[in-house]
Amino acid sequence: MTSESRSSNSSRPQFGGRVLSSEEDVFQHNAWDNVEWGQEQQEEAQQMVDKAATTLMEMGKAQDCEEKAGEYWDKFYSIHQNRFFKQRNWLFTEFPDLAPGYTGAVRVFQPGQVKDGDVDGGDVGGGEGGGDGDVDVSDKSIINDVGLDQEEVNRLRESESYFGSNSDFRLLEIGCGTGSTVFPILEMNSSPSLVVYCCDLSSTAVQLVRDHPQYGSRRCHAWVCDVTQEWSPPFPHNSLDVVTLIFVLSAISPAKMQAVVKNIVRYLKPGGLVMFRDYGRFDLAQLRFKQGKCIQENFYARGDGTRCYFFTQEEVRDMFVSEGMEELQNLVDRRLQVNRGKKLKMYRVWLQAKFKKPLESQSPQS
Repeated sequence: MTSESRSSNSSRPQFGGRVLSSEEDVFQHNAWDNVEWGQEQQEEAQQMVDKAATTLMEMGKAQDCEEKAGEYWDKFYSIHQNRFFKQRNWLFTEFPDLAPGYTGAVRVFQPGQVKDGDVDGGDVGGGEGGGDGDVDVSDKSIINDVGLDQEEVNRLRESESYFGSNSDFRLLEIGCGTGSTVFPILEMNSSPSLVVYCCDLSSTAVQLVRDHPQYGSRRCHAWVCDVTQEWSPPFPHNSLDVVTLIFVLSAISPAKMQAVVKNIVRYLKPGGLVMFRDYGRFDLAQLRFKQGKCIQENFYARGDGTRCYFFTQEEVRDMFVSEGMEELQNLVDRRLQVNRGKKLKMYRVWLQAKFKKPLESQSPQS
């Protein structure tokens, strides 16, 4: 990161620095950042996890969740459509380099959260630049106010060898759902040379993305894909600048996660980035699972048949580094959310990481 960008970031609103220094102040705000866990709290959480795992889900039910994963997600989106997930506008607080011209709040990292020499993510695609730090994209003061040049987009789409081949910034969102990550990116980044590919196991979710008004700008391509199997994407190997994995890898069987990572590396160009955010070990959601819902260690089925895994930093690191990726960031984001009316305390744990494909790396073409 340059000194100029450091100065720019320091002048922005900052997010992540509200630290609880006295237990007496816990109900003064709705949330606290970077909450430290003591040994006793860690042990209590482990006991809750162990108790839920004493009675595993019946093998037949677990297999049903695996074989009908697409059906369960189709049903989920048919019921909730785009009402369940609000747009992930916090994405730019955590990964500001996805939105050139973004001047909103940026994440403040505490000592020990990031590796020595870590940066905000660096420049992605020529740009300068989870959580509950929502940023309202309707606030035009934080958006590059240069509108989309649709004529230039149309020109770029002419005589392409594949959709997006004339673009100089190609991003893939895996597990796009209804577009809660895709459309904030398209709105924040008005560059005609941006192309966002997105896929999901659910055909219902993909159709909801295709029906969105911004999908018609010819900067987005959505398709149905089971990323645990062989891909048939609209782009070749070594072509992607960024792949985002936002609360999606946790929905996949642990036995199939490595195959997903392997494919991601295959399609990333040398120097390309993976931006990862997902559930961490002992998150509130994990501690709420009861006996009979645990499929295997730290992997659970919800009541609607969808599933969720809870990661450690080491697990995430091993998956990507074993495929030759360089770790740029790998942190635990611990938040304390409170209900001030009911005097409830809720501990959330998320993992956030960035990995880079080495510049000298070249994935095989077959």
